[in-house]
Amino acid sequence: MNGHSIPDASVPSKKAADNSVTHNGFRITTRKLPILKAEPIERMTAELGIALPEMIFGDNLVSLEHLRSGWKIEFNALHALSRVDKTGNSMLQVAHSKEWQSSREKKHEGITEVVKPFDWSYSTDYMGTEHPKSTLLEPSNTPIPLELLKRPDPIIFFDEVMLYEDEMADNGITALACKLRVMPARLLLLCRFFMRLDGVMVRIRDTRVYVDFDSVEVIREYTAREDKYEVVRQKLAMQGRDAPAQLRDPNNIVDLLPIVGQSLERVVLK
Repeated sequence: MNGHSIPDASVPSKKAADNSVTHNGFRITTRKLPILKAEPIERMTAELGIALPEMIFGDNLVSLEHLRSGWKIEFNALHALSRVDKTGNSMLQVAHSKEWQSSREKKHEGITEVVKPFDWSYSTDYMGTEHPKSTLLEPSNTPIPLELLKRPDPIIFFDEVMLYEDEMADNGITALACKLRVMPARLLLLCRFFMRLDGVMVRIRDTRVYVDFDSVEVIREYTAREDKYEVVRQKLAMQGRDAPAQLRDPNNIVDLLPIVGQSLERVVLK
């Protein structure tokens, strides 16, 4: 499992920023606060053992909680970054990484030791943090019912929450963000990691959590896609599309990237 337990303690000032709605037995919560200041950044850096992205929204979160059973899943930056590879095995070995290191020299001493052993693209396979007392999601073959999600149902709650972002020394973009929409009979949460390293690679890792309120069924789908930058650029050019502009938005290119990893999990709550 690539998650963590959720601490029970909460900070009142943070909780006051929560935007919540309770619908059909589920409490749906989002929180959007400014980027972290120096002291919290130092604490998070020490806890994770890596230099943080340029824009780190460490207090932001999205959570889904089933009130009767106590099942809960949360998405936050700290736990997402804890899934970043720290061995150096996944590091993109390109010249850009040296530029990235030099851009961090003023913020961190011993930059060679800090930066060298981790994936500087902040690629994460984070699928959310399940509450330790939750009924765990189990492997399944049941896909998310896309046809139901295509219905023009009214949206009773919608939000987008950024968790972190970095421009990779002006050589691309790496970001993790969540998008949530709640409809009368169901909800869908998308947590998307998007990385574009210009001239090198494009990577998208999507975690979708689907909830059917009537059957109290939860489905989690994880899909990892990636391809070489030049391959994606050529595909866009062959379609007569403006590659530089299209490559800025993952929605424009997600279907062009081959799937390199996928999992499905499911639980029916009681």
